[in-house]
Amino acid sequence: MLRHEIRPGRAVAGLVMLTLAGGYAADAAGAWTIPWTFVAPVFLGGLWLAATVTWVSYRLRRRRDGRKASAETSAAPEPSRGGSTDAL
Repeated sequence: MLRHEIRPGRAVAGLVMLTLAGGYAADAAGAWTIPWTFVAPVFLGGLWLAATVTWVSYRLRRRRDGRKASAETSAAPEPSRGGSTDAL
């Protein structure tokens, strides 16, 4: 199985959609009556939260990759300058 990046923003969005689906299922079964004002705040708040989580994970990933790249370049040996046959 191939490894892939963890996408926490998508997980949050999925959990929000499952919450809304569960609310609709409970309403359809008669176990719970959902007020009409329930859907919009949960949906929009969930999208905002997913976007925030995605942005934070992006920033952390960029910072980690930047530190890794700078550590690799500082540890790399200097290339030799003698004997170059490149045309100018």
